This record gives sequence, C-alpha cells and structure tokens, in this order.
Amino acid sequence: MARTLRTAFTDLVGCTVPIQQAGMGPLANPDLAEAVANAGGQGMVSVHWMPEDVLAPMLDDLRRRTSGVVGCNFLRPATREKIRERVAVAAARCRVVDFFWDTPDPALVKIVHDQGALACWQVGSRDEALQAADAGCDFIIAQGIEAGGHVRGQSTLLALLDAVLPEVSVPVLAAGGIATGRDLAAVLAAGASGARVGTRFAASEEAGAHPVYLNALIAAGAEDTVYTEAFSVGWPDAPHRVLRASLLAAERFEGTTVAEFIDPDTGERDAIPRFWPYPATKDVTGHIEAMPHWAGMGVGAIRSVQPAGQIVAEMAAEALALLAKWSAPR
Repeated sequence: MARTLRTAFTDLVGCTVPIQQAGMGPLANPDLAEAVANAGGQGMVSVHWMPEDVLAPMLDDLRRRTSGVVGCNFLRPATREKIRERVAVAAARCRVVDFFWDTPDPALVKIVHDQGALACWQVGSRDEALQAADAGCDFIIAQGIEAGGHVRGQSTLLALLDAVLPEVSVPVLAAGGIATGRDLAAVLAAGASGARVGTRFAASEEAGAHPVYLNALIAAGAEDTVYTEAFSVGWPDAPHRVLRASLLAAERFEGTTVAEFIDPDTGERDAIPRFWPYPATKDVTGHIEAMPHWAGMGVGAIRSVQPAGQIVAEMAAEALALLAKWSAPR
C-alpha cells in the first residue's frame, strides 16, 4: 500500500510533497512561495524582472521567513539583460533555479551549479527535454497544452510524458491542467516524479490576484478556457491559455490602455496596453475583465479562494489516498 508521496523529486530538492508551485509573474510572490514551502511543497518566486539590488534582499528575507524549499523562476532568459548576474544571485540563495521559454542554455545551468543550486527547465517537447538534459538540468518540467498561461508545447500532457519519460534519466515533473489530488496521483502513476501547479495557486489567498480575476476562475470550467496568441503585445509568437471571456472582453474593448499597474522598479503607475500579457493582480486598476485571465484546463477544480498551504495539504491527502487505493490488492 502506498504510504508516502516520496519521489525522486522530493529526495532531490528536499521537500516532502511532490508539488512545485509554478512561476506566474507577480502572482508568484514571496508570500505564496513561503506558504507553499511551509506546507511541504516547493515554492517559487518569479524574479526575471528584478535587478540584483532588489533580488538579493528579497531572497535573503524569504530565507529568513521559511526553512522550506523555494526556487526562483526566470522567464524568457535569452531576452533579459544581465541575466547571468541575476541567476548567480538567485542560485546563491535558493535551492532551485527554474527557467521557462527559450532553448535550454548550458551556460546558465553551469552558473546555477557553480552556486550550489539545482537547475530545471520547463519544456514542451521530447526534443526540448533532451536539450535540457544535455544542458545539465537536474530535473525537467514537461508542460502539456492543457496548461494555463504561456504554453510551450502542442501535445497533451500524458502524450508528452510518454515521449519524455523513456528518454531522460533525471526526474520529470508534469505540468498542465493539474489542480486536484486525483490529477497529482494520475501523473505520479504515469511515471512523473511530481507536478507543477499554477492555476490552482493563482486562486490562493497569498497570490494576490484581483477579485475580478478570482471570481472568473471560481466560475469557470475547462470548456471556458481557450488556447490563443491574442495577448501578444511585447511577446509575439507565444501561445497561451486564458479564460475565453477575458479574450472576448479584450476584443470588444475600445481603446489602447485597459488598466494601470504599479511598476515594481519605480513604484509609479504605468499603463497596461490592450492585449499585453500582464496578470491581473489586486493592485491593478481599470478594465480588469479585458486583461488576460490565465487559466489551465484544471480550473474547474477551483471553488473558492484558499490559503496555499491548504491547497497543498488537500492535494497531497487526496493523492495519497488514491495511490493507496489503486495499489491495494483486489
């Protein structure tokens, strides 16, 4: 009978629950990372926009706040200035440094390893998974087309796992539409070493999503999501999954600026153009309904806003019970 959720991933990174919180831009903040880490998962902060003098004290403070496992997410590393310096700062302070988009880069992985941290890359194909393994990544995230936010691959998650798992020797996490303990149990049974969870955590208390966005997530089901390239201002040729209603609202919106947000670098309010891929956080003002409401196909599992630690606990308990049931003699 299954009695533990211990996997190659949990052994590698040092957490107790095989759940990695996804990087979700400003939604993946220190409060969320702390809560997930304290609950036994691997928390994540998105730091790709932060200069070193902001990044270092933020991570130092986070390390004082939790003894759990946290990581840093770098999005589109090939497009970022001074990326190597920022990766080194992050790797010196976090257990995991995570990359998404662009071709896996051995030079970035080496910087992570030189600072004593683990490197992972989220991929969307077998070939990209092989590139990540060849680059020296310690583990890989395989992202299916069911995922919310930006989506790297075009195959379903289970098909991608079938293609990737036999080809690499490092642990593989499954990503895309995973929002319940049943989902977690299913990917573990399929051979994954854990799950990367985004949309479910977007509806956590700590993520700080805007109430309009939260209400939309709670009301939606998988059929209400759409795979599109519409929110592409500043990031073309990057497919993503959002709630259809937000896409329709953006298409109907008349004007060039839908909202304003507080620039994390300057503290000043900046305009959010229509179709700009910026998440609807609680400090955004304007036409929130016309901003991208990122959501994966597991959105139907969201019934309320919960503390992130409660989400981790619920998913872990359900997965453990199901794995025990599936392995019991019949």
